[in-house]
Amino acid sequence: MVTSWSEKVYLTFVYALLAVVGAVAVFPLLYVVSVSLTPYEDVMRNGGFMIVPENITFAAYKLFFADSLLMNAYKVTLFVTVVGTAVNLLLTTLMAYPLSKRYLPGRTWVLMLVVFTMLFNGGVVPTYLIVKATGLINSVWAMIVPSAVAAFNLLIMKTFFEHLPDAMDEAARVDGAGETRILWSVALPVSMPIFATIGLFYAVGHWNTFFPAIMYINDATLHPLQVVLKAILTRSMETDVQLEEVLPTETLQMAAVVMTALPMVVVYPFIQKYFTQGALLGSVKG
Repeated sequence: MVTSWSEKVYLTFVYALLAVVGAVAVFPLLYVVSVSLTPYEDVMRNGGFMIVPENITFAAYKLFFADSLLMNAYKVTLFVTVVGTAVNLLLTTLMAYPLSKRYLPGRTWVLMLVVFTMLFNGGVVPTYLIVKATGLINSVWAMIVPSAVAAFNLLIMKTFFEHLPDAMDEAARVDGAGETRILWSVALPVSMPIFATIGLFYAVGHWNTFFPAIMYINDATLHPLQVVLKAILTRSMETDVQLEEVLPTETLQMAAVVMTALPMVVVYPFIQKYFTQGALLGSVKG
């Protein structure tokens, strides 16, 4: 319990500072949501500053959902995010777990190659030629396969596995379990924190996929959400004057921000506990 006067002053200062920081973080979010729901006339009447909307309209959202390409883009993005994250976690786990074992032959050389990919990049053109040679052009797999394993995430997961007690492996081997059985029956059940952490990293990356789509996908029906939203905003700014009069570009932009950020914002609170624990355990070795 806090008894001394100095401790009370200190806690009051800390809580006040946290309240200010929280307000600074929440303010942009409230502004974006409010502008996306407020008629443009009200926004201009308040000098472009709007926190609590007086009149609410969903015209910008109706415009987005009325576009068939947008709904198709949601399906593509959802597929890439779910399937891509599953592939990422599977391949990253199958590579990180063996590398966490010091007795693995050639372990040092493999780790050096992994770190090398973090320092040097093959470039856009060689990567495109490889994707083209493997027949992935105009395929949703072009947004999944080239980034199947991220070196940074691999090292974090490897470090987490190194923290697991050796006694668990030894007990499983005494019972006759092999390496594969130890991985799936012993290591994975206690690895939820790192899976939540790495899974969130991969999922956010897939949800925000943009450059792989514009480089490898020419078919508009296979474009993900980010590319379609960019096309809608560009079309409204450059060509559609009538649309600008009804729904100005700023309103469309704020609605686009809400639509793209909402899924991740909804998912994060459910895995925040595991995310924080996994990030700490996977980053510090000792």
